[in-house]
Amino acid sequence: MNPVLINIFGLEIKWYSFLILIGIIIGFLLVIKEAKRFKIPKDTIFDMAFYAIIFGIIGARLYYVLFNISYYRYNLIEILEIWNGGLAIHGGLIAGALTIYLYAKKHKLNFLKLLDITVPSVILAQAIGRWGNFFNSEAHGFATTLSELKRLHIPKFIINGMHIGGVYYLPTFYFEFLWCLLGFIIIIIVRRLKYVKIGETTCIYAMWYSFGRFFIEVWRTDSLMLGGFKVAQIVSVAAFVGALIIFMYLNSKGKYTNLYNDINARRQK
Repeated sequence: MNPVLINIFGLEIKWYSFLILIGIIIGFLLVIKEAKRFKIPKDTIFDMAFYAIIFGIIGARLYYVLFNISYYRYNLIEILEIWNGGLAIHGGLIAGALTIYLYAKKHKLNFLKLLDITVPSVILAQAIGRWGNFFNSEAHGFATTLSELKRLHIPKFIINGMHIGGVYYLPTFYFEFLWCLLGFIIIIIVRRLKYVKIGETTCIYAMWYSFGRFFIEVWRTDSLMLGGFKVAQIVSVAAFVGALIIFMYLNSKGKYTNLYNDINARRQK
């Protein structure tokens, strides 16, 4: 695949960067729309999103670089070349969530509610961003055969894109795209349930994405490693268990307490 979307007088705009930008824009518009239901000022969302996106991208890059430090210590300038790929979603999620927490604490807003407003946009942006991996010919799985890809009913243009250097590869980026897209639909539906509590949507997101990512990571050949273990699988297990515990705790409270769709539950008590 050609990773370059367009070349303007020698300036290359790559699919990877373009698709990340598209994901951010669409996600931001969804956050604005949802926040409006709870009468959260647009300026508040603008400020929060600005910092969360900036530090999320920085966190995603630093996370990736740290687990590839043996390479980047001798290629320092390449640390800045994020358009060539190399953003680890877990690093972005950690940095983004921390930024939202600090912002919520400063402005006396409900942190978990802000996360609930944000996570559908996050998982949709993840789905869109995975196509950047497709154009960069990265985030694929192990070598396979044309007949196997056809058996899995993979679209023909993806099969062609996964024919790299004369070898066919499993399109794990595509599996994650489908998983995230389905997760987005489920989360949007769950968030509209009458008795869903503040924080439960975020827990469902964490459990859904972590469950899928753990198994998709089994097929990946370019995983970040820690010793003999895949970092994404370690983080996925920790995130799933943590989210499950929090979800059970939230459900142990009264049925009518801390409801997400209560328009008066915007600020912290």
